[in-house]
Amino acid sequence: MNIQKRLLELSDEKNADFSAKLTPGIDREKFLGVRIPASRKLAKEIIKENEHKDFLNSLPHKYYDENILHSILISEIKDYDECIKYIDEFLPYVDNWAVCDTMSPKAFKNKHERLMNDILRWVDSDQTYTIRFGLKILMAHFLDNDFKKEYLKIPAKIKSDEYYINMMIAWFYATALAKQWDSTIVYIENGVLDKWVHNKTIQKARESYRITAKQKEYLKSLKK
Repeated sequence: MNIQKRLLELSDEKNADFSAKLTPGIDREKFLGVRIPASRKLAKEIIKENEHKDFLNSLPHKYYDENILHSILISEIKDYDECIKYIDEFLPYVDNWAVCDTMSPKAFKNKHERLMNDILRWVDSDQTYTIRFGLKILMAHFLDNDFKKEYLKIPAKIKSDEYYINMMIAWFYATALAKQWDSTIVYIENGVLDKWVHNKTIQKARESYRITAKQKEYLKSLKK
């Protein structure tokens, strides 16, 4: 299967324009405008024909849409070690939030003990989207049944001028407020976070339907 050719056949100029506007810093000509449902359908075909490994080993890709497809294919890998291998090979090539956030590996379910070690390794990186990915996985897997208070310290230790890191930190704490209010609110009350992250966390939490009206009013009073 010529995967790049298949993506070109699925291209959509209007959607490419839209995606490019949402993803600043990436050249417009790198966008084909393939819609996510079409990419997911193609990923299933690639896996069925057992051609996913050839594609995953063909870095770097030319198009943004190839990187989105790459993220989808990684998400479908069931073996933990294999999944980590492909993630670590791919992360240095991830240059935008959309490709980063599309990765949601199924292999991570029920592997939380091992996963925490990899998260700590990712957030210790000097690469923007490796850090963002680590924070996203921390948020997705460790704010529910496997939550521990000390996990809230991990994002707080990250000091960065990068917008896409700081936005993910704010997203993490806004989600933590919704899921683990009592443990998380002290980070806001004590002003632990940088001013921008602090205020963005409050904004995102106040936009959430999972935060009560009373909690939203209290958060408003804590703005810096």
